[in-house]
Amino acid sequence: METIFGNLQGLKSSQLKQLQRLYHQRIPGDRITTSEFAQRLAAISTELNQPVCAYLNRRGQVIRVGVGTPRQTQIPPLELPRYGAERLSGIRCIATHLKSEPPNEAALTAMALQRLDVLVMVNITGTGFTRRGGGATGYVKEAYLAHLVAHTKQLVLTQSTGITTTDFTLYSHISPPLSLDAISEQDFIDLVENLEAEFSREYVAQEVDADHDRVVIVGVHTDDMTPIQFQDTIAELARLVDTAGGEVLQTLQQKRSRIHPQTVIGEGKVQEVALTAQTLGANLIVFDRDLSPSQVRNLEAQIGIRVVDRTEVILDIFAQRAQSGAGKLQVELAQLEYMLPRLTGRGRAMSRLGGGIGTRGPGETKLETERRAIQRRISRLQQEVNQLQAHRSRLRQRRQHREVPSVALVGYTNAGKSTLLNALTNSEVYTADQLFATLDPTTRRLVIPQPTGAPQEILITDTVGFIHELPASLMDAFRATLEEVTEADALIHLVDLSHPAWLTHIRSVRDILAQMPVTPGPALVVFNKIDQVDSQNLALAQEEFPLAVFISASQRLGLETLRQRLGQLIEYAVDCR
Repeated sequence: METIFGNLQGLKSSQLKQLQRLYHQRIPGDRITTSEFAQRLAAISTELNQPVCAYLNRRGQVIRVGVGTPRQTQIPPLELPRYGAERLSGIRCIATHLKSEPPNEAALTAMALQRLDVLVMVNITGTGFTRRGGGATGYVKEAYLAHLVAHTKQLVLTQSTGITTTDFTLYSHISPPLSLDAISEQDFIDLVENLEAEFSREYVAQEVDADHDRVVIVGVHTDDMTPIQFQDTIAELARLVDTAGGEVLQTLQQKRSRIHPQTVIGEGKVQEVALTAQTLGANLIVFDRDLSPSQVRNLEAQIGIRVVDRTEVILDIFAQRAQSGAGKLQVELAQLEYMLPRLTGRGRAMSRLGGGIGTRGPGETKLETERRAIQRRISRLQQEVNQLQAHRSRLRQRRQHREVPSVALVGYTNAGKSTLLNALTNSEVYTADQLFATLDPTTRRLVIPQPTGAPQEILITDTVGFIHELPASLMDAFRATLEEVTEADALIHLVDLSHPAWLTHIRSVRDILAQMPVTPGPALVVFNKIDQVDSQNLALAQEEFPLAVFISASQRLGLETLRQRLGQLIEYAVDCR
């Protein structure tokens, strides 16, 4: 039995049968609609006193019937045909409307989201009669024909008045009021071919491959965040997306007192995100917070493209940056632990694993294995991490037996830890102006002056950068790496003073250190990049942290002072063992 969608409450069985019979109607392939079909649809709508929508393919077959407006009955994105950017969906909508007015914003937005060939809005009179033989007439007052057009090299709607949504304006070509005969006489094939030829000329199709995602960022400003904190979070997420190899096309924001349990953002904002993604040619939506598996499924069903959260972006960066066997091992463990609860109910969504942000690392074959096999793989990886942990513990004991003090470099990601290590030890550790440029710990020897004796040799270790709300799966998987921090005699807490949120970064690093199972040694706060800081910020940092050291690792400023203070710190730390 053919399915009827939309608001079916209170409908009689006879009315449902009338709607179901619409599926047996067929329109000539070269016509948009016929007077008979539109009148019959209007007659049913009049009896129900509700709008009714019929969706037809290009063969003129009815493929969907809904009770409600085009917005309420629209086809879910995942059920629409997949065509290139220069094509329409191959589906048209014939909709009834109870008022005498052109298609409204909601109807035009639904048309754009579905990339409909055309939208015919039939305004009903509220009267009419059924002729002998079952033909309906007199139910249609007027009709409007609307369709998408190509404009300024992107897909938009055009309308004389304009509908503004976020940073772009939607326009639509809407005809003046027409009779059904005028619409029925139009050559549908010629209209669609001309529209798609125009799209081919005007639309700049963006080639999206596995290494270059086109991203729309969605941020939710809740009551527990200040405006500055929210903007810092969004800016950091944009840096993460850039580091992962994506291109941020636009950022959408919504202020809410609390998160929507099903979709994080409200229904209207979900529609806006979907329309923005389609208009800009995006293939990935990134949210600024962790999403539950059900939220991801709900959002993907309504938006029609992949949806990932902040944690998935960070995991993807780690998968790209891990070089050593130990690093790859820990990244795979973190990704599998993150993905395991999200495998249930994904169904066809496994096609997400085709490439791009959130899909690198363990690989498609491992993620498609049954749950028990993945759990066995996680158990094996945990055993290997435990062995790695034991191996590094033996190395540390050997160093401690030789009584070589150790210092760990910690700090927010991109604070300049690797640059400082290179500057102090004349090494060539990889550095880049990117988040999480370093994942694997690197240890080098350094000779520092001692306040009460001859210069002393120490070991200094560069560690993975921290970030606020570091994903729990990473904290667990990287415990062998993070133990370099807890086992060190002392810490250098490096801070990027040129970053606007440097105070927040200090708090984030201290929060993570406080979560360590073993309390780390004493820390020396070192402010980096002072060559990029104005005098006001420098004075504020000196007032807030009078015992800190101020340097520029890239310009080698203040390094001698740092060595002397490091000598004092080591002497204090060793005496306190």
